[in-house]
Amino acid sequence: MRGHGFLLANYVPGNSLLHRTPLALKFALVFACGLASFIIVDWRISAAVLAVLTGLFLAAGTGVKRLWGAVRPLAPVLLAIGLFQWWQLGGPTATRIVLNILVCVVAASLLTATTPIQRLLDGVVRAASPFKRLGADPERFALTIGIMLRSIPFIAGTFADVRDSARARGLERNPRALVLPVFITSVAYARQTGEALAARGLGEAEDQPT
Repeated sequence: MRGHGFLLANYVPGNSLLHRTPLALKFALVFACGLASFIIVDWRISAAVLAVLTGLFLAAGTGVKRLWGAVRPLAPVLLAIGLFQWWQLGGPTATRIVLNILVCVVAASLLTATTPIQRLLDGVVRAASPFKRLGADPERFALTIGIMLRSIPFIAGTFADVRDSARARGLERNPRALVLPVFITSVAYARQTGEALAARGLGEAEDQPT
């Protein structure tokens, strides 16, 4: 199965300024970019923000290929969104929406490409710790994030493999030939993951006092 690095860039070891930047600042950058995507109303500002983030990504030594690998799977979706918004709201708005989505993707990729996954999950645990008093379980929350980060590339890679297989058989326009194998593989993967977690005593709800 291929597809590692889909949607978000994988960690790239390095000693750049971004690698050494505190995790809290990188979390804040991702949060600010997500918030800005709702606030920015001028596509030129969105383009400028995207250019800055792209420059930071490349300055960290992560490479153009890795950035393209994070963006490429979204290209068909962005094209569809852009065309629909162009039809509904016009060119400037469509361009702004597409650019704002790319801003969020590149910001998140910047975080994952310059932060080891274990450090990232430790940061999630610390960030969720204040919610313990409300009954939240930071460890379980971090486990969920870790599974999500592992599952998305797997499913994306499965889809790419199934699509190539269907294309080789001349079935690339048959939805059933594309969706059904991905669905079955994803369900099997989810079941295997659940069984692996259960075998390690993870993911089970804690006994509640009676």
